[in-house]
Amino acid sequence: MRKVVSRDGTTIAYEKSGDGPAIVLLNGAFRDHTIFDALVPELAPHCTTYVYDRRGRGESGDAPEYAVEREIEDLAAVIGAAGGEAVVFAGSTGANLAIEAALAGLPITKLALHEPFYRVDGFPKPPWNVAKTTRVLLSEDRRHEAVEYFLGSFLGLTPDNVAEWRRGPIWAINETNAHTLLYDIAICGDHEVPVERLAAYGTESLVLNSSGTSEWLRAAARATADALPNGRGLELPGSWHRIDMDVLGRTLAEFATA
Repeated sequence: MRKVVSRDGTTIAYEKSGDGPAIVLLNGAFRDHTIFDALVPELAPHCTTYVYDRRGRGESGDAPEYAVEREIEDLAAVIGAAGGEAVVFAGSTGANLAIEAALAGLPITKLALHEPFYRVDGFPKPPWNVAKTTRVLLSEDRRHEAVEYFLGSFLGLTPDNVAEWRRGPIWAINETNAHTLLYDIAICGDHEVPVERLAAYGTESLVLNSSGTSEWLRAAARATADALPNGRGLELPGSWHRIDMDVLGRTLAEFATA
């Protein structure tokens, strides 16, 4: 992978593919750049894609102390490597991070989001002590339990859903990256859609949700789209928190190149 150095000296690893307008793909909790392995080939004929390992994951470095501002600087470094400006697509907690980066003034030409992790009225927020509990589990090296706790208490998955995740192919990487769950919890802040701050953000934005997702994620996507003056929401076919890849690729390519 290629490397770029963030403002605090942390090395961020990224891959570049394709040809056309630059688009940076930003992942959410647990995952590294490989989550986009199926999406990059859909985009590469139309866009120059940049996928990277967020700090603390994969081949990227980390720092002793975490701050959301450092992750914004990481994204700025990748955008710099992409030529100084780029379309950004981000999902899950990565969408929350992309919003904070956009509001901080990063040179994002267009912003595409997939189901940011906000909780609108009518949907319960995670426990007030979710960060503290996760930190304790990680400090005791109970990574397996930390992952289960995050999935249940933070995402609201049922015990059966969590058991299904345990049997899935990505459970090992979930445990490997469990220490970064604290980063994603911090990124989500108070879980409120930042309506007043978004009202001043005029960049063209697209907020996506899948047809098979949770009601709280659908509501969060709609509320985010409604808060963006130059934003629109779009529901696409898919399952829980996942859009069918060919449809997502076509949608993002059209959005990035229009």
